[in-house]
Amino acid sequence: MKKLYFGDCLDVLKELYKEHPQGFIDLIYIDPPFNSKRDYNILFEDIDLKDVKAQKEAFADTWSNVSYLDTLEEIKELNLDLYKLLKTLDEINISQSAVSYLTTMAIRIFYMHKVLKETGSFYLHCDPYMSHYLKMVCDFLFGHQNFRREIVWSLNTSSGYKSQAANWIRNHDVILYYTKSNNYTFNKQFYPYKEEYIARFKKVDKDGRRYRDDRTSKEKQYLDETKGIAIGDVWNDIMSFQQASTTKEYMHYPTQKPEALLERILKTSSNPKELVADFFCGCGTTISAAETLKRSWIGADISHLAIKLIIDRITKSKPEHRAKKLKEEIEIAGFPRDIASAHELASNVRKGRFGFQEWIVEVMLGGVLNPKLTADGGWDGHIAFEKMAEKKKGIVLIEVKSGNVNVKNIREFIQVVNKREVDLGVFVCFASSITQPMIKEAKQQGHFDESNYGKRIDKIQIITVEDLLDGKEINLPFGLYKKNTFNHVSEKKEEYGIQEEIFK
Repeated sequence: MKKLYFGDCLDVLKELYKEHPQGFIDLIYIDPPFNSKRDYNILFEDIDLKDVKAQKEAFADTWSNVSYLDTLEEIKELNLDLYKLLKTLDEINISQSAVSYLTTMAIRIFYMHKVLKETGSFYLHCDPYMSHYLKMVCDFLFGHQNFRREIVWSLNTSSGYKSQAANWIRNHDVILYYTKSNNYTFNKQFYPYKEEYIARFKKVDKDGRRYRDDRTSKEKQYLDETKGIAIGDVWNDIMSFQQASTTKEYMHYPTQKPEALLERILKTSSNPKELVADFFCGCGTTISAAETLKRSWIGADISHLAIKLIIDRITKSKPEHRAKKLKEEIEIAGFPRDIASAHELASNVRKGRFGFQEWIVEVMLGGVLNPKLTADGGWDGHIAFEKMAEKKKGIVLIEVKSGNVNVKNIREFIQVVNKREVDLGVFVCFASSITQPMIKEAKQQGHFDESNYGKRIDKIQIITVEDLLDGKEINLPFGLYKKNTFNHVSEKKEEYGIQEEIFK
């Protein structure tokens, strides 16, 4: 199984529990958001942003200080003891945001426990401000007797702004490790012996095996009889990206963890071909490690950008034929696969689901969403491209319509393109909405700088949802177009600058 789910993991978990009430997952690792007021699922967010205007509505609503009351009542029907714990915390002097976070996590962990096999293991990467509360929640759900270890991941860094704090520098993360029962997988891991220890095995027997017999017992000790030094619950040999930001796997994702960390967990608590799940999979470190170690896997994330990023991540290093086969093997739940599901998304107004406009702009076109969609001024997103003869970026404005449109809508969009003085405009709608007057109006706007590029590029282009599902792309200057959705932070900051220019 290789399956990615876009959406709130609670919805995903409830569906999985209906399908597999006895449990079917061998290992779950999660690294959930630590702070309900900051959206860690927005890819490559500008770290200097002072407010939360870039948060997606779905995420903000899920972790709000209001919706948790409904969740608390739901927990009451599922686990009365857990409800009493949370209710007590809600009634004493603990912040409402903390109780909201715990309640939101508790119901998700409840269902994660349900979908685990009886032999399954659970790892929860925790924030130090909430880890003690989360441990109480896990003790209620897994049973305190099934708590195995609190793993300390030593980050070994005190550089940058952290060293300025009037406090002990925080140099570790905590990972809570539980199992569902006493019968579980644990493949002990080892550190390799140091050279000075290996050097003690100076003798070699007739079979070529190195040994030592200089101990008090006078018995031979063979080097190959032990695998190394057993790893304990303090891990200080795995670098964080603060130490190793130049590594090839680093994607500038705000809470990205190194693959070595996940590989250790997966090697220890699962075996090849077994099923691993991450229900806050973000940029896909767990998925990438599972793919490398030949595990089956499930990933879920509330950000539809994350889903595409994960596919890019696990296929980009593969040969073309293998990447194509791998993409075919991956099942995605949540994205429209055909025109019928696209129509369904366009008409879906249920709060908490990503919008039709977001899907078109960010997923299908690889553009950047207009953060002011509630008063967008006639455009939903943009794409930037390098101009051949100028040292600046060209801009394409995108307008998306999910319902009926007519020539009036095209005219209004043309006015926006001209007012903003951008290079091109792309108007997206369903094929059934296109009329001849709309096509004529778009064609009359002429072409973009055709002499420099050797081909005719319509200044205003109409592209249908059907075209996009068939793989058609916008007509842009050859060799200059690059999708911007998954650029690094420095490039993304440039995109924010372009946003500001468009808004002027």
